[in-house]
Formats: sequence, C-alpha cells, structure tokens
Amino acid sequence: MPAPKVRVKWRPPLALIVYAVLLTVMALPVLIVIWFRATEASAKRMEPVEIIALVVVLVLTLAVAYVLTRTITGPIDALIARTDEIARGGKAAIRPLESYGTREIAVLSQSFLDLAGKLVDRTEYVRSFAAHVSHELKSPLTAIRGAAELLRDDDADRAMTKAQRLHFLDNIAADAVRLDALLQRLRELAQAEMPMTGGGSSIASVMALLRQRFPALDISGTGDTETLIALPDEAAIIVFANLADNALQHGATLLEFRVSADARTALILVRDDGSGISEANRDRIFQPFFSTRREEGGTGMGLGIVHAMLSSHGGTIHLRQTTGAGAEFEIAIPLLSQRG
Repeated sequence: MPAPKVRVKWRPPLALIVYAVLLTVMALPVLIVIWFRATEASAKRMEPVEIIALVVVLVLTLAVAYVLTRTITGPIDALIARTDEIARGGKAAIRPLESYGTREIAVLSQSFLDLAGKLVDRTEYVRSFAAHVSHELKSPLTAIRGAAELLRDDDADRAMTKAQRLHFLDNIAADAVRLDALLQRLRELAQAEMPMTGGGSSIASVMALLRQRFPALDISGTGDTETLIALPDEAAIIVFANLADNALQHGATLLEFRVSADARTALILVRDDGSGISEANRDRIFQPFFSTRREEGGTGMGLGIVHAMLSSHGGTIHLRQTTGAGAEFEIAIPLLSQRG
C-alpha cells in the first residue's frame, strides 16, 4: 500500500510566518508614533526619544528573528536535509544534528532517528532474510529436480532397480516434507511480524494444550500460572510450542514453567532437561536459519519466530546460564491489564 501523499498546494514557509509576525509586532510602535505625530500639529519633526525608541524596537525585532531562526527554522531545515541524506545514504547517514534549538525539536529528531534506524535495520533484515530463504529453498528444490530427472531418464537399457527407484522417491518425499516445514515456519514468522490484536492467555491454558501436542514431554508449572499475559492464545501457542519442540528435538523429557509477576510484567522461566546449547552457539540461536539439526530437517527458524513474536507483543526472551544439562529461557511479557 503506497504512502498517502500530502495534497499539493501553496503553503507559506515557517520562516515567512515568523518574520511576518515579527514585522507586525514591530509595526505597532511605528503606527503609534505616526498617530501621535499626526494628532500633534505643533510637532514639526520626530523627537530624539522617538527615534531611539524605534531603533530599539528594530534591534529587538532582529534579535528575536535571529533567535527563532537558530532555534526553530534552522534545526527543522537541517532535519529535512538529514531525511534526504538518509534516503540516499542509508545507515551511514543516521547521525545526530549539530543543533536542535528547542526541547521539542530534540525529541522530534530523536524519534525520527530511532524510526530511521528501525527502517534501515528492517531493510537489511529483509535483504538478508530473502537471501537465506532462497538458499534454503534452493537445496531441496535442486534435489527434487535431480531425482525427478533421473527417474524420467530411466529406460529399459539401463533400468533402475526397485531399491534405487524407491531411494529417489524417498528423497523427493523427504525434501517435500522439508519444504512444507519451511513454508509453515514462514507462515508463523509472518504472523510474528504482525502482532495479533486483542485477547490474552495464561501459562496454565498453554500447558494444557502443550500436553496434548507433545505427549512425550512431562510438562509442569509453578507460580502465577493463571496470570493473564498480553499474548493472544494463538501467539502463545506458537511461542511455547516452538520452545517445546526445540526441547524435544534435543532429547528433553521434561519441560518446566516457573511464572512470577509484578504489577506490570510477567517473568516466565522455561527449562528443559535436554542436551542444552553449547557455549559457541549461545550468541547465534536467535539468528534466522541457524540450526544444529539441518541434517534431521531442522529449519533454524523456530527460535527466530519466538523472538519475533514476543517482540511484536512487547516481550523479550533471553537464554540463561545453566549448570548441568538442559537449557533455560527467560521470557518477560506485559500483563494483559498493562497492554497499551
């Protein structure tokens, strides 16, 4: 959807309005002097005091004009120029202005720089994400194409054995399953990038659904599990099902939830007893498409989806240091009553 356009018509620049107001203010004492000169017929020329008063008014008007230019029109023009510079130069052009003038313009400039930074980061993320997606799709598609061509070229002179034919068909089926899993993850990521509106959930209700979906896991919870968090049911299931699936794929048999809440935020600790996460991989687990289980069909998108979904609802997730086996994640999410 294209951005709405400002209706084209003539509008006075801010500087013109400022100077017009100042000239109007300056004209008032001039008109007063003229009025008194006109009503006093005995006065033939302006008195020195009157001349001095008009000069003082002129100097003060010019001083006020200079201050307004330095504090308002100048910073606004600089911000407009910086906008054009960022549009052409990207992230390298995102830097503070030399002068802000007023507190309001400083706040506006900071908001603009924050927004510009997010937009540039989003552009770089989309570019990187598109490259990763194309790479992830290319591998199974190439394998499927190769297997299909070999099956197509099978002839009576060099006929495949039944075992060879089943091998290629199994490869095609496995790659199709991998593509389907990747597309499902992409759909979940699309949901994560667009926050769902309305509703909340509790860890108690989430655990009940997880027990049905993951019967191999012993799922338990302690603390404020009935507290409503600002995460709709569908979003909560996506988040915690990805964590449960990740734990299961790493050999976990237990999944524990510990929930505590203050006046505004719920803190959820999710721990499993699986093989854990190596020190070398701790800083990479939330990167899209990073996976230690690629040979087993892992897409590397599960934790990235969890991170994106929580971020879009005002939450955070961190990997905690643990002793022994397993992994523990710390999730902070606003309470439903504090959302917005």
